Amino acid sequence: MKRFVKCALLASVALSAVSTSALAQDALTQEPQASALDDVVVTARRREESLQDVPVAVTAVSGEQLEAKGAIDITELARSTPSLTLNAARGSNSTLISFIRGVGQQDPLWGFEPGVGLYLDDVYVARPQAAVLDIFDVERIEVLRGPQGTLYGRNTIGGAIKYVTRRIDADSPEGSIRASYGSYNQRDVVASVELPLSDTLGVSGSFARYLRDGFGENLNTGHEHYNKDVTAARLSVEWAPTSDLFFRLSGDVVQDDSNARHGHREVAPIPADVYDTYAGAGDANRVLAGGVSLTGEWNASDSLTFKSITAIRSGSTRGNIDFDNLPQPILDIPARYDDEQFSQEFQMLFSGDRWNGVAGVYYMDAKSSGAFDTVVGLYDANIVFALPPGTFPVGLTTLTSGSVDTESFAIFGDFSFDMTDALSISVGGRWTRDDKTGSVFRQQYAGIRSPDFGNTGAVVLGAPRTNYTASRTFEEFTPRASISYKFSPEMTAYASWSRGFKSGGFDMRGDAVSYPDTVNGYDPETVETVELGLKGSLMDRRLTFATAIFDSQYKDQQITTQYPGTGGVIASVVDNVGSSSIRGWEFEGRFRVTPNLTLNGSLSYIDAQFEEFLAYIPTGVLNTSCPTLPGCFIDVSDTRHFQNTPEWTGSIGANYTWYMGDGSTISFLPSAAYRGAYQQFETPAPLLDQLDSYWIYDASIVWTSSNDRLTFGVHGKNLSDERYKIGGYSFPGALTGDSLIAFYGAPRTVTATLGVKF
Repeated sequence: MKRFVKCALLASVALSAVSTSALAQDALTQEPQASALDDVVVTARRREESLQDVPVAVTAVSGEQLEAKGAIDITELARSTPSLTLNAARGSNSTLISFIRGVGQQDPLWGFEPGVGLYLDDVYVARPQAAVLDIFDVERIEVLRGPQGTLYGRNTIGGAIKYVTRRIDADSPEGSIRASYGSYNQRDVVASVELPLSDTLGVSGSFARYLRDGFGENLNTGHEHYNKDVTAARLSVEWAPTSDLFFRLSGDVVQDDSNARHGHREVAPIPADVYDTYAGAGDANRVLAGGVSLTGEWNASDSLTFKSITAIRSGSTRGNIDFDNLPQPILDIPARYDDEQFSQEFQMLFSGDRWNGVAGVYYMDAKSSGAFDTVVGLYDANIVFALPPGTFPVGLTTLTSGSVDTESFAIFGDFSFDMTDALSISVGGRWTRDDKTGSVFRQQYAGIRSPDFGNTGAVVLGAPRTNYTASRTFEEFTPRASISYKFSPEMTAYASWSRGFKSGGFDMRGDAVSYPDTVNGYDPETVETVELGLKGSLMDRRLTFATAIFDSQYKDQQITTQYPGTGGVIASVVDNVGSSSIRGWEFEGRFRVTPNLTLNGSLSYIDAQFEEFLAYIPTGVLNTSCPTLPGCFIDVSDTRHFQNTPEWTGSIGANYTWYMGDGSTISFLPSAAYRGAYQQFETPAPLLDQLDSYWIYDASIVWTSSNDRLTFGVHGKNLSDERYKIGGYSFPGALTGDSLIAFYGAPRTVTATLGVKF
């Protein structure tokens, strides 16, 4: 079966001649001519360029295309983008977990750095909380694959995701309203307006309200589970006092009041529905995040532009995760996270007859902090459901709190030169310095929850297990070089080499009793990637495509391992476990069969292997490979595999448009996305891992009026109602209530959407 699926995908790509990695054009376009790569403009190298000229594997998708497919948030990009994994974090509704080509970070705890950079209008979003961005007021989204450390800095070793919002381009007031109703009582409203106040000044704003009942129920409390309650807004003021000056002041805010997402027990007692839970930790949850940015551009001459990007962002999260998914506090985690950041970037963009480039400096001052309780109650499967309401077994609580202050400074540059009309070279580099100060505190209490989370009667047990403040500095130079050659105006090949790094830091869960070296922190990790690519169009530009092969060497990977430690605590170790190799191939294509029918698709293959994986055997735990105390490291690379990295992913889609006699159109957009089996963690967990490959089938049908001012669409998602796992936690054993819980992707939904422009 697995071989059949691979062959089917390859055959469909070859036979359909499906298209290009970046086709950001409108999915509902009415023009019969084919688009080509050189029609698509991206800013992958911090300057506007034709996609065909960019020696980077990049996918660009327009906001109109996403709306036509009924996409709700950016996680749907993973259905059609090669080598990409995007999910809401386990136990979260709006915290983003992202992996590109096997590189990412699943742990959203404060102090941990993501492996894929997220940018909102060129502003780096340092924390993943509230980063599952909904689709509204978006011009396009670019997904850059591979290390982007030269132009996008630290923590883009897997790649970068650029969310670009719309700028004002209306000569007179314009607005739109989009309303949706669908399965599980989904009610969405998105409204936007553009108000040109004069020839030089304009204001735009967008508001979105997303409501949906839960896919399941908390069978213990009766509350909804997997519901959605999100409010978001953006406001921009644009001023162009002269033809050479432009300023944009913009702000955004999102509030997520969806109930806490606890997961589904995979061992007895097991709820019959995968979206149900027995959790008793509490359903309250709130995420509030937002920011303000000021962008200024000055065209000093035809060949020189100065750009400044100033931004502040902050976020707050209050929630609960019930690891045991049982009514009693067997393994509960009430938590709070807070973050704030200030960033300033100055750029100089150069252009000439045969050369282009960008150089600049970047500064960021950020702080992330938080606290959580690890509540471990005494568990007995025979009595846990028989306890009277409001009574709890005797328990032990470990409070973990701390903060990380980061001050980052970088100098960067990237320049391209056309040696001939066909041959171009590009070189660049970035020097980054991160100064980090981390504080970690861990204290045990007798009782259910600590004083920090409401239990004033909790009794302190002994001295703190961890209590330190330390500072470290991390410096790195991340170069990039590429060469591209145009065989013809429609066909370009390139070869590139790039290096990226993710900053080191301090383990915010570190337990100094179980692992004394935690006070020293952990080192940065690096990725070096060689990539060969080909982009082009054939058959009079009816077929467009992009393909690439890559080979990455991944060193000093930061891996988080949690385990039952000494003294009844859940301990954590974050270490640079070793090295690995990642090799793969990616293809995207689009083929206009007739003026009415366009086929599209993608396919990617990844072979990711650990070459060394040094696992820590903690103090007090005897092991045949480590028979003496204290703890030691052993190489377990032969038993570890990459998380969130299917070997094969692919997609197949079509867009068939009927042109009606009154000038209106009806477009039918079916698609199928394939995802191979994958693990949730490096260590196999058969009850939690997605052991089977699966397909997700979507379809949309959209009617658009002749003047493009009225649309009506029906969008079906996961039409086969596939059940697939996107996350999990594994803490087996009596002490933790056999905590094996999984989180599942959304079930089948159907949504009707009416859009009006005025």
